Amino acid sequence: MAKKNTEVKKGKPNKFILFLQSEMTHFFLGLFLLLFSIFLFFAFISFFFTGDYDQSFILNRNLSDIIGAPHEITNWTGAFGAYFSEYLINQGFGISVFFILYFIFQVALDQMKIKSMSKYSNLIWSVVAMIWGSVVLALVMLPFKSSTFLFLGGAHGLWIMDKLRLFLGLPGTILLILGVSVFLAALRNRKVLDKIRSIFFIRLKWKKNKANDTIESKEFNSESSFETEEVRESVVTIPSKKEVVDEIVSEPVPEECFAAQEEQFDSVETKDNDFYEEDDFDVLPTVIEGLTPSAKVSQKASVIEPNVQIQAGYSEESEEYDGSEMQDYDPTLDLSRYKYPSPELLRKYDDSEMAVNEEEQNTNIRRIRETLEHYGITISSIKATVGPTITLYEIVPAPGIRISKIRNLEDDIALSLAALGIRIIAPIPGKGTVGIEVPNKNPQIVSMQSILASKKFNESKYDLPIALGKTITNEIFMIDLCKMPHVLVAGATGQGKSVGLNAIITSLLYKKHPSQLKFVLVDPKKVEFNIYSLIEKHFLAKLPDAEEAIITDVTKVVQTLNSITREMDTRYDLLKKAHTRNIKEYNAKFVARKLNPENGHKYMPYIVVIIDEFGDLIMTAGKEVELPIARIAQLARAVGIHMVIATQRPSTNIITGTIKANFPARVAFRVSSMIDSRTILDCPGANQLIGRGDLLFSQGSELSRVQCAFVDTPEVEEVVEFIGNQQGYPTAFLLPEYEGDTSEGGIGAIDMSDKDPLFEDAARLIVANQQGSTSLLQRKMSLGYNRAGRIMDQLEAAGIVGPFEGSKARQVLVMDETHLEMVLNNLK
Repeated sequence: MAKKNTEVKKGKPNKFILFLQSEMTHFFLGLFLLLFSIFLFFAFISFFFTGDYDQSFILNRNLSDIIGAPHEITNWTGAFGAYFSEYLINQGFGISVFFILYFIFQVALDQMKIKSMSKYSNLIWSVVAMIWGSVVLALVMLPFKSSTFLFLGGAHGLWIMDKLRLFLGLPGTILLILGVSVFLAALRNRKVLDKIRSIFFIRLKWKKNKANDTIESKEFNSESSFETEEVRESVVTIPSKKEVVDEIVSEPVPEECFAAQEEQFDSVETKDNDFYEEDDFDVLPTVIEGLTPSAKVSQKASVIEPNVQIQAGYSEESEEYDGSEMQDYDPTLDLSRYKYPSPELLRKYDDSEMAVNEEEQNTNIRRIRETLEHYGITISSIKATVGPTITLYEIVPAPGIRISKIRNLEDDIALSLAALGIRIIAPIPGKGTVGIEVPNKNPQIVSMQSILASKKFNESKYDLPIALGKTITNEIFMIDLCKMPHVLVAGATGQGKSVGLNAIITSLLYKKHPSQLKFVLVDPKKVEFNIYSLIEKHFLAKLPDAEEAIITDVTKVVQTLNSITREMDTRYDLLKKAHTRNIKEYNAKFVARKLNPENGHKYMPYIVVIIDEFGDLIMTAGKEVELPIARIAQLARAVGIHMVIATQRPSTNIITGTIKANFPARVAFRVSSMIDSRTILDCPGANQLIGRGDLLFSQGSELSRVQCAFVDTPEVEEVVEFIGNQQGYPTAFLLPEYEGDTSEGGIGAIDMSDKDPLFEDAARLIVANQQGSTSLLQRKMSLGYNRAGRIMDQLEAAGIVGPFEGSKARQVLVMDETHLEMVLNNLK
């Protein structure tokens, strides 16, 4: 027994290491470095003004001797600052020491969690810049070497300079320093190479164009002398560049050709004006008459950007389009100044240390061992893994012990531990152990700030990354919504379902640009998603005639879902024309300008549909909601449309087989019964969770226990306000307009004067039996066939039963009597 306990202790770090790793130690270390860097900054600045006077007192003296005569030092920071300034600047690396000073300042901010940085990379480049900067400055200061007390390159730079001049002479030294400087700059930023190439390229291209223009102008003049008057009339000569550009501006051009790219064209025109003269446009004889409209646009685009070849005779039906000579399309250009929200907008909680101490672990291990031994079950070893709210105890049973015996002792172990509830995993997949998950006495809050500020989230390459929280092993749990591709969220009231939806939305807001992602938010409760109305012009999508982007009306929900199906069909048509299989390939092709916008092609953002209280929608609208949702779930993955639906009623009449089949990813918060857990996850477990964000995530056969990240309403308000205060699009993203069935078969289209007196009794009978049969009305209410059939038609018009299906009974669209009373009240 003692041996096993010591094994657990060995894995725990001592208090001194924990103190060094604590956040408070890092903060005060950063504060010290920050103050030290500010002190040195003032010392160096003062040295430029007072160093000449202080130099005679500092040279050839120890620091203790200088401190003994403080009244003679004029540096703002006293003897200490004067001493360090002299030996770091004049006797060291010159004013290049400011690079190291800046590095210390950056490290201080990193330790204080104000701004993150790559320490090793920045240290290497700061040292290289300091060393080589002193050499460059020493070269610059050679003519002024004897006229000032200040050595900008320091003693190090002067020594290196003297050695280089001795071996290479002054010209060779200058060339070597210039070459190494360009090499280091290119290593730091690869754009330096493009700048250098562009300098030579512009000069060579200008000379080449001048030579070609001279030859073409001679050939054109000699050929034109033999042309008849009729031929001359058919040729359109462009006398000047200004007139051509004026014509382009005056004639309307489709907006989709140049939307969001105006700045790119302007920059290209300005760049090419330097080496394209007035005469260059006189040698472009083109017969414009008879060209298609798309060819005219192509020619005008080539005038604005000379690198684009004229595509005369281009047909709209052809999909062969090559704009590779143009700059890549930038979908973020419309909101180029958009700034992503920072993790500082979110709250950081103080209880970030381990929630379970060693004493609690040893007590639980002892009680688990005693309980199992009391029932004749011996174990070989036991190991504890501490999580934010749960501790996993992995047990290796002795040979010959049946796993089912341990599983049956779940309630007895929970009683001995006095725990809220435990969960036994027998066995743990991929391991030869049995897991017992025990809630911690002092659970830890997993803040959304710690998740979004983590390296794993910031460096993730997921297309739609969602950070749900932390696992039992304290690892950040992330999923890619594109690979799910739809998520079903379920849980009882007050167990963290709404917080989970906010965590999903916040993760996407922190990672995607408004041009890359749009939300369709459905909120029957009218209060959950109302907070996101401020980002309507950035991230939300709505119907063209909708007043608000947050959908709360049931009829608007049905119209919106059908509109999304139309958007899905339109996107599939574009994918077919572009010969691509999914939205990622399509957008990559469009960005590379391989798809012509005149043929309807456009950049497609991802669309994420989030529906809260799905059970209420099913009760209210029934099949009208379920059918478009099922169609979207089956087909919309390839075109970038994904769904997240949540419900607090995980029953089989809400989460039907059609829904479950198309939502392979499930998130289950705590539910009240094992039946509800099986409805969500197809296995028990969700009924054994402890609530407050404790969840099980299932995808296929994998089941993971996660503590959901907590993001409070004020934090969401901060993030939404930060985004909403920035420039947005003129309107929300408009979905295709949907024109539903406006015939008299809709709800509320019944003439109350013609309604049968037994209409309400018949409706209650049909809903109670869940069978839409005319013969049922005949038998139970003693009616003739004609009257029973007329009442059934009225029930169909009221939306209580479905349409006629031949010999089969009609489908009942109303689930229970509560919903029926709502329908009847609406009819009145």
